[in-house]
Amino acid sequence: MSARNILLLVNTSRAEAQNASDLVSEILTKANINIYTSRDVSIPEVELVLVLGGDGTILRGAEYAVAKNVPLLGINLGHVGFMAEVEAFTYKEVAQAVIDKEYVLDERMLLTFEVKRDNKIFERGWALNEVSIERKSTTMLEIFVQIDDRPLSRWGCDGIICATPTGSTAYAFSAGGPVLWPEVQAMVLLPIAAHALFAKPMVIAPTSTIGVAIESSDASLSADALRKIDLNKDDEILITKNNIKVSLAHLKSTIFTDRLVAKFKLPIEGWRGE
Repeated sequence: MSARNILLLVNTSRAEAQNASDLVSEILTKANINIYTSRDVSIPEVELVLVLGGDGTILRGAEYAVAKNVPLLGINLGHVGFMAEVEAFTYKEVAQAVIDKEYVLDERMLLTFEVKRDNKIFERGWALNEVSIERKSTTMLEIFVQIDDRPLSRWGCDGIICATPTGSTAYAFSAGGPVLWPEVQAMVLLPIAAHALFAKPMVIAPTSTIGVAIESSDASLSADALRKIDLNKDDEILITKNNIKVSLAHLKSTIFTDRLVAKFKLPIEGWRGE
């Protein structure tokens, strides 16, 4: 019988997360499941990335899940998140689900970005939530945006966000973007504080290519607030849907509407549904 391995990521700044980690680790170890952490120098093939923390920790977990092509199970501690479980589960139930491999998989779209400099690809990467391009100083960022090699607009702005449906409820939402249900295959394009008559959020086809030409200095690119790249004037960024997806694991199948209601405590009293 081959060894079973999982990668466990914990928000170590929270005592509750560390306590949860100790409890879950004890149960899994007794079930002959090997546990690795990000502190391990060598991490073998794992069957699952288990995250105990918030959406920020889950985004870090996605780095490993995508690299190793395995599901990611996020157990949110404290605030309700959009990528973790909505319902409260005991840590024993979480551990047992991992032992029994009883979880529902939810595939999520990723973005790919390429930074072209001097007509060569200078940097390439991906994002689960969003790719944002923003000014680094008090000077307004000047960008020229194209969709499928056709000019869309030139903006003087604080920046621009390109988000996945998963990321539509994160940075893009706080900047005034629309909420996309995860099943919708599309990209949200959102200028930030743009000085223009037309600067509304847009929903772009997943088959499209978004091109952003940098026409000023002091700009930077951020992918999920984890991968950051300094940009130069005349750099061009191309953003497309990634061919790879990440699988979010849930202990119980849930509906996105319920997540939205739980996250924002939306008023549903008096609902007559069954």
